[in-house]
Amino acid sequence: MSERAFWLAWSQIPGLGPVLLQRLEQHFGTLCTAWQTSLRNLQVVEGLGPQTLAAIAAAKTKLHPEQLLEQHQQANPQFWTPADTDYPRLLLEIPDPPSVLYYRGKVKPVENQGLRPIIAIVGTRDPSDYGKRWSYKVATALAQKGFTIISGLAEGIDTQAHRACLEAGGRTLGVLGSGVDVVYPPRNQGLYQQILERGLILSEYPAGTQPSRAQFPRRNRIIAALSRAVLVMEAPSKSGALITAHLANDYNRDVYVLPGSLDNPCAIGCLGLLSRGAQIILSEGHLLEMLGAMPSIDPGSAQSLLKPEASSQKPLPSLEPQLEQVLQVLIQLAQRSASEPTPFDLIVQSTALQPGLVSSALLQLELLGRVSQLPGMRYQPLA
Repeated sequence: MSERAFWLAWSQIPGLGPVLLQRLEQHFGTLCTAWQTSLRNLQVVEGLGPQTLAAIAAAKTKLHPEQLLEQHQQANPQFWTPADTDYPRLLLEIPDPPSVLYYRGKVKPVENQGLRPIIAIVGTRDPSDYGKRWSYKVATALAQKGFTIISGLAEGIDTQAHRACLEAGGRTLGVLGSGVDVVYPPRNQGLYQQILERGLILSEYPAGTQPSRAQFPRRNRIIAALSRAVLVMEAPSKSGALITAHLANDYNRDVYVLPGSLDNPCAIGCLGLLSRGAQIILSEGHLLEMLGAMPSIDPGSAQSLLKPEASSQKPLPSLEPQLEQVLQVLIQLAQRSASEPTPFDLIVQSTALQPGLVSSALLQLELLGRVSQLPGMRYQPLA
């Protein structure tokens, strides 16, 4: 039976979130094996208490993974699980990636592989004219330079970002806090349809799921994880955009902030981010210059999105210590195995770093043309 059927089945059990599913997979190797093991063996997994084990026992008598997958696909024909090769790679860096990620629209493999930079633009649902104007200007400039824009399809800043990107001929992703087919707010139905035609709609909630307050903060972690940088345009002191910014910081993403006035309540959250070290946006050109320093989107040419292609004769750039550590470990492991590709788990074990840090380092090394990823999460160094 397919592993994706078991990701779906486990996700249906109350009390089992993405973190516990990650632990189950890590402990048993596959969720298929975890499903077939006894409750006694499951007890050793941290976080599985008596109530959760009882829910698992009840679910196993009712759920048949392959049948569930077939039935689920009738209402939700398009979705990924971490077992699928098309599952967005950047989501695998966070501790709680969605167990099931639904989508509609146009899929771009380079985005799923993390090879095309995605920039988040987020902010308040009730922005000032200044916030609207600059959100539109920044989104337009980024779209014209080939960046993909991601936001939450909410009112205010999100709407400005999506609309500006589309009008500039760019590509935009909308992440929903409802089912992938439920548009909230309803007034954005037209914008939703435009995104389906040229971009992508994402949600971890199945079709028909209505929006609720608790689901939007969860949605924000997907926006932060898929982004290479998060731009906060306007945000009051209590704002979902600040949640996205803090998550982005936890995920080692860059955070940029549009400065505002102390007289504007919607700027207070942004000023707070600046006081804690976020980058300031001084103009569209200034922002593009800073984003141009991000790793290459083309692992073959090591070419920046905003800079001319570097000559192949130039020496390889020096690496940050953590990247150098992961690369050297990979080189040593390849030498020991006669250049056979090295599994991800062995790299983590040999570096003694957290899996998320190793995954992030490998992604950056791949973008720099120093590492190649092969099917099955196996890696080999490049000359």
